[in-house]
Amino acid sequence: MRTTLASYLDDFARLGEEEALAHRRGLRTERWSYRRWTEAAHCFAHELDERGIAKGDRILLWAESSSWWAAAFFGSLVRGVVVVPLDPQSHPDFVRRIQDQVRARWLVRGSETSPPGVVDDLPASSIEGLPAQLERHAGKPAVCAELSGDDLVEIVFTSGTTADPKGIRLTHANLLANLNPLEHEIRKYLRWERWVHPIRFLCSLPLSHVFGQMMGLFVPPLLRGSVFFENALNPSEIARDIRRERVSVMAAVPRVLEILQEKVLRDLNAGGSDLAARLSAAQTQHFVRRWWTFREVHRRFGWKFWAFVSGGATLDADVESFWNSLGYAVVQGYGMTETAALITVAHPFKHGRRSIGKALPGTELRMDEKGEIWVRGASVAAGYWQQSLGSLTDSEGWLKTGDVAEQDAGGQWYFRGRQKDVIVTAAGINIYPDDLEAVLNRQPEVRTCAVVGAEGPHGPEPLAVIIPSGEESGIPRAVQRANTALAPHQQIRHWAIWTERDFPRTSTQKVRKAELLKVVKPSPAATASQATTSATGADEVAVVGVLRQVSGQHQAPIGLDSRLDVDLKLDSLGRVELLNALEDRFQVDLDERAFTAATTVEEVVNMVRHPIHHPPADVPSASFPAATSDLPTAAEAPHAPLPEAGKTQEAAVGGSELAYSYPHWALTAPVAALRRVGLLLVILPLAGLLCRVRKSGRANLESLSAPALFVANHVTFLDPALILSALPWKVARKVAIAMEGERLRALRHPPETLSRWQRLAFRTAYFLLALLFNVFPLPQRSGFRRSFDYAGEAMDRGYHILVFPEGRRTEDGRMNEFRKGTGLLAQGLSVPVVPIRMEGLFELKQERARRSIRVPWATPGRVSVSFGRPISFDTRDRPEDITSQLQREVEELSAGGPAARR
Repeated sequence: MRTTLASYLDDFARLGEEEALAHRRGLRTERWSYRRWTEAAHCFAHELDERGIAKGDRILLWAESSSWWAAAFFGSLVRGVVVVPLDPQSHPDFVRRIQDQVRARWLVRGSETSPPGVVDDLPASSIEGLPAQLERHAGKPAVCAELSGDDLVEIVFTSGTTADPKGIRLTHANLLANLNPLEHEIRKYLRWERWVHPIRFLCSLPLSHVFGQMMGLFVPPLLRGSVFFENALNPSEIARDIRRERVSVMAAVPRVLEILQEKVLRDLNAGGSDLAARLSAAQTQHFVRRWWTFREVHRRFGWKFWAFVSGGATLDADVESFWNSLGYAVVQGYGMTETAALITVAHPFKHGRRSIGKALPGTELRMDEKGEIWVRGASVAAGYWQQSLGSLTDSEGWLKTGDVAEQDAGGQWYFRGRQKDVIVTAAGINIYPDDLEAVLNRQPEVRTCAVVGAEGPHGPEPLAVIIPSGEESGIPRAVQRANTALAPHQQIRHWAIWTERDFPRTSTQKVRKAELLKVVKPSPAATASQATTSATGADEVAVVGVLRQVSGQHQAPIGLDSRLDVDLKLDSLGRVELLNALEDRFQVDLDERAFTAATTVEEVVNMVRHPIHHPPADVPSASFPAATSDLPTAAEAPHAPLPEAGKTQEAAVGGSELAYSYPHWALTAPVAALRRVGLLLVILPLAGLLCRVRKSGRANLESLSAPALFVANHVTFLDPALILSALPWKVARKVAIAMEGERLRALRHPPETLSRWQRLAFRTAYFLLALLFNVFPLPQRSGFRRSFDYAGEAMDRGYHILVFPEGRRTEDGRMNEFRKGTGLLAQGLSVPVVPIRMEGLFELKQERARRSIRVPWATPGRVSVSFGRPISFDTRDRPEDITSQLQREVEELSAGGPAARR
């Protein structure tokens, strides 16, 4: 049995090169082995030692979840330094008040979550800068402190920003009181783990919360598993990451299960299936039958994904039932910060629906006369950091949780809600908001709701605050229908329409009900009637706030009629940043093509309130007007009678336009082997025969030890082959080339108006381009975010990326202006960028055109390819500045010139 958490590092050493952690860094995915996790933790411990931060001292850890967060936590743990984890959304004033209490010695902050200089006179470091900062400690022996179970691990602050922060002291013994029973139970099943190894977790919970630490740091190593940290709340991105990372289990708060449910329902309804009947029938079907019935959902999430672990808030019974009907397991737990995250947990294979499980071994539970849960055991925290707040427990060691629950005869517990949320009527009857919310949420007119207690003419009454799924006019019928399923004392007589996209929520996605009560008030009518609506403008305020952040217009007035291009100076690069920021802020999918066509702030606000559904990547999507893009592209295909971009065949779903296809198969090892054969036997010999290029600056490529981004000027459709012939073989065999997306789509999906043989020829051309040149689409108008993601995935697999930032071939021999999206791509990939310049090819092309020769045969050395030195950029550099510098670098390159020799 473990006595301190430091014993985890011994397990890490045994697991060695097994994958442990992964997180997104821009467009890339950074992966760590258990060995690297251990080494990074010890390097962090050395940094603490060098700074004079000793056992018992405190540090603030204020950043989004990542592998470096995990390294900083364990580095502090083995050094005996107490971590004060801060929610990434914490207000700077809240952080200052925490610092006034804990007197931390160092702040490790995320550049995107916390501004510099928040706390005066406190040394601060960026978590993104830790790799370079800790590099000097590599290879040093471990620096570990003498630890015991009573030593503090962390101080977690639980109160909101309006009250004085309350810090909970958690020790090794507190955390291990929950972990040791879990480990004991897990060992019973480890012999089966080999058949599904590795078990991959996707953790969308912030590591600043103890439940997030439990599912992101402590439980996965017990299963020899790995963790992918998901910081986005966009449902499409979560689903894509589950499939791409081959996730087995997702740990999330209930709100994430809800937004994923909304996405799946939209996708299934788009297919025109009889969804209600299928879901109803699945309730009584065997697990295997349910899995097969909804196999299209399992295909989109990946065949390995099978379970959710939900905690941090109450999970709606209908949400749990929905995922069970699809064939997924939903495991719930219950706990709080004061009990080191867990009090009860449902067994993955032995629990009833809606159950939060049984009490963990060593934990005692009981209910008082009002149904409130009392808990006692070793997991209960050592106390408050502030001694003036008194004791957490009574004289007998019982902690009053403030939560209400029930227990069945089998010992299973069922959560009813927070005691403070229970509505006690004038007759002394308890009304549990969760029960009312569950019934209301089943009504098709209701997208979501929150029930709060409000003072009525005869005492406290339930007030339902409702976000409609459609028109507000349907809400009275929905409320009336819901009342037929409620007891007389539960029936809803007052409701309010919340006009914004979502309720205000905490970082764990709980509804801030106190804020609702500040805005909505029940009407004085005694009969069921609509209450006053919520204050208008919250969405507008939030959208304007995001707009100011992206555009930099912090002082200028922004109204609903403000134009994105004229008033806010947002080019297509700015629109990309705005689209990503809005999806993260509002947790919605926004249609990229519709967003491209938006011109005013009002249109953006309407999209946020009523996002237009776009189906998953493998389903055709609707056509929208396109705007000129600022994106780079690659060599255009040879001129052929291709259909006009965008005019592709109609698909099965409502005459819509086919989406771009991304050839993930082309990145696999067998296809890569075939490509190497094709390059050696066909492409490179043919390129050398046509135009044996003069190479310059190849020494600049010798320093490349990892994938790089190549940017080149664009002259002819032969550019990719000529560049590949000039690259060293070790580089040429691992290159993915971006190509104009519209042309690739036309080849992949030729229109039905062409003959069968023409369509076959087009598809064959697409296949050969993907096979031999490893091309992928980079659209000129919209849909380019998935192209950027694909580029990141290709780099994660070891491929270099080649793009042509001009976006089109030169017409007069002079370089066109680079598209601004080049800088965004370079910033997102965060790799060295190698400028490339081709010379002599345009003159040769013109000469052959005058002589009506289509194939540009050339004498050796007439065409040159020059490689510049790799350039690295800081993630804080502006994308437009990166683009400008890259254009200058390519322009300054010439065969044998100083730029090429550097």
